[in-house]
Amino acid sequence: MKYALVTGGSRGIGKAVCLKLAEELKYNILLNYHSNTEAAGATRKEVQKLGVECDILKFDVASTEATQDAIEKWKNEHPEAKIEILVNNAGITKDGLFIWTNKEAWDSVIDTSLNGFYNVTQAVLKDMLRARYGRVINMVSLSGLKGNPGQVNYSAAKGAMISATKALAQEIGKRKVTVNAVAPGFIQSDMTKDFDEAELKKHIPINRFGEAEEVANLVSFLASEKASYITGEVININGGLYS
Repeated sequence: MKYALVTGGSRGIGKAVCLKLAEELKYNILLNYHSNTEAAGATRKEVQKLGVECDILKFDVASTEATQDAIEKWKNEHPEAKIEILVNNAGITKDGLFIWTNKEAWDSVIDTSLNGFYNVTQAVLKDMLRARYGRVINMVSLSGLKGNPGQVNYSAAKGAMISATKALAQEIGKRKVTVNAVAPGFIQSDMTKDFDEAELKKHIPINRFGEAEEVANLVSFLASEKASYITGEVININGGLYS
């Protein structure tokens, strides 16, 4: 009973990752979501059609207590199961010029992406180390690499995740647990639905926004045995916009 835990897995890139890991690697899926119960249920049905199990866990990754409680409860109810793959995908944006960014907008973005990485990874990493096998894949962003005006909070959170990815990879590589980051550019999703695609794609060499499934293809590769000698890396998927 091998599972992949995907945070923020009900929609967008998270949903595409759930489906890809189920389809290509035949992993059972542990789908985390925070608020959209309907979307989580719909994704679960799609995953189950691929012939694997899909369990849903509702918790806010920004809460240490809620994260630990939900994962420990699930582990106790599924003693035969083991989480081999973790995809830290949950994230939010609250964009605006830094001078107008209030404390709530700063804290909530940092709490979800960066503290969410800490909370969820802490809850599953010991089991991976004991088993001497695991894959941790952190969803970061173009913003975390080059910075993006109007996204100082988001850029700070994702930039910190990139540094954490590199450091953690060095700590645990000997236990055959790899840690990598995927840095999407402009991807068709709820997060980019209000962007001016016609204007932005002029700056993208491939001349279009990416698709969530294309990001999921990369995550699936990093989660597979084929990527066993790749760790501590940040892999861009942005149509040539920045590298």
